[in-house]
Formats: sequence, structure tokens, C-alpha cells
Amino acid sequence: MRICDILKIEDIIYDFKADSKEDIINQMVDLFKGDARVKDLEKVRATVLEREQIMSTGVGMGFAIPHGKTDAVDDIIAAFARTTNSVDFASLDGEPVNLIFLLVGKEKLVGPHIKLLSRISRMMNKEDFRKSLLNAKSVEELYQIFCAEEEKYINIS
Repeated sequence: MRICDILKIEDIIYDFKADSKEDIINQMVDLFKGDARVKDLEKVRATVLEREQIMSTGVGMGFAIPHGKTDAVDDIIAAFARTTNSVDFASLDGEPVNLIFLLVGKEKLVGPHIKLLSRISRMMNKEDFRKSLLNAKSVEELYQIFCAEEEKYINIS
């Protein structure tokens, strides 16, 4: 399973302003209104927010990856956001975030969910990749940056 197969252009937010990590998560979950893969949007929201309460998904270097698993989705769904302002995400390094990747998986699809989390983390650990995302000029460019970077990992599980 590839990131570019589950991340859709309409689920990318380009240069939005957020006041808090809850605001970011809520706006990102709202992208899935009307998505046929989502059976219960409010359960998806609750799942991601509950996971965030356990431990911050702000992994550092200006990046967060809120995620969760629930049977409120039929398949793995993803969204990406780049904020215009840095937001406190209670990150592990204490720094605010500008790049957020939301991943929600079906409860029984644990393996693919973990592989995608791992791939996203590996990609985001690369400073050049993060800079490219921060410098992108459109939603389409953000999507293309993800797809091009992912090609480098195509043979890695």
C-alpha cells in the first residue's frame, strides 16, 4: 500500500491557519465529510483525539502524525496539512509544527497501518523533504512531492 494511493488531493490543506492541535485535527477530519470510506465521522474524530491524549503525535522537526485505528472506516484514509503559523503540538522536541499527516486505519488492518506510519516517519525525517513541503506553491505540488519521495521507498516494506 502506497501513501499516494490513499492520500487524495482533496484531502490536502494548503496554508491554513490553526490555533491548536485540536483545531488542526478537527479541520483535517472534516475533510472526510461525505467520503464513502467513512462510516462514522464523529467516531473517527474521537479516535484520533483520544489517541492524541495518550501521547502527543508531534514527533519533532516541525512535524506531527495524528493517527488512530477504528472500524468507523472501511479502508485506510489519510490527509495532509501545512499550516501558515506554527502550532504547539506538545511535540517530543518541544518545537511547534507546520506539517501534519493524519492517518486513520481500519481496526483489523494493523500491518498496513504500521507500515504506512513507518514510511511517513522515514520520509519526514529527511530535512530536504520537509523543506520541499514547506516551500510548495500548491496542493498539487504537495501531492507530487509526496509521490516523488515515496518512489524512493517503493521496494521497502
